[in-house]
Amino acid sequence: MNHLTKFLFTTFFLLLIVGCQQQAATEQQPTSPQPEQQAELVLSKLQFVANGEDFIRKGFTSVDGWTITFDHAYITLGNIAAHQTNPPYDPTKDSEIQSVETVSLNVIHTIDLALGDEDEPPILVGEIDAPIGHYNALSWDMLKGPEGDLAGQAIVLEGTATKAEQTIDFVISIDKEYHYDAGEFIGDVRKGFVEEGKTGELEMTFHFDHFFGDFDTPQDDALNTGAIGFEPFAKLAENGEIQITLAEMKEKFDSETYEKLIQLLPSLGHVGEGHAKAQEI
Repeated sequence: MNHLTKFLFTTFFLLLIVGCQQQAATEQQPTSPQPEQQAELVLSKLQFVANGEDFIRKGFTSVDGWTITFDHAYITLGNIAAHQTNPPYDPTKDSEIQSVETVSLNVIHTIDLALGDEDEPPILVGEIDAPIGHYNALSWDMLKGPEGDLAGQAIVLEGTATKAEQTIDFVISIDKEYHYDAGEFIGDVRKGFVEEGKTGELEMTFHFDHFFGDFDTPQDDALNTGAIGFEPFAKLAENGEIQITLAEMKEKFDSETYEKLIQLLPSLGHVGEGHAKAQEI
């Protein structure tokens, strides 16, 4: 073998060794995420909140003149789901939500809508990871509490009502369960937008003024003509107290008042000022 051949052979051999070492080093180094992988690591979230509005947190005066304040306003919620729909869901026209994307919070939550004052944000019910997009429909169940003092009741209102020289401490319990379907939140701002790496929000709003009416609203307004006020409860109070369940209301209210109350229950759930379609479970 002449010198040129030896040189070429030695050079080729050294290059082969160096190449293998570089390949091994490359295999040992962690690979940098590609743009698609980096996007997957940026989590987007959606929060579900519940709001009893100032009627619950500040109190109000009923259509029949009772000043009502709430110590607690417990409500139990479950099967909460956010939907991206096309076309938008209209609870006044559409029978079902036609969802192209759905995320769910499949845990039963009992919350107190009376927590905090009027400056507090709505009560956080839960948070989940969610694909980006506009969640323009919301569904949930109002359920009986599964355990503890609230077991068997979907709503428990505790507070005080005052009129003239009379004061009544009340506990009002309702055990009917409903499924609610609602469209887009209607309020001062639009909700339900989830952007990449950010957190969106959807709100379940509960209008308890539908039960009691609102003294500051005209008496002939539909809100007040449809409400039962607080007087039916006051009439049943003993020693300044009343604790009453829906079954006892059926027994002790006159039939017209009780039927009006039953008709009011489906109208409790909203999304801001947006209405929801309710079905008894």
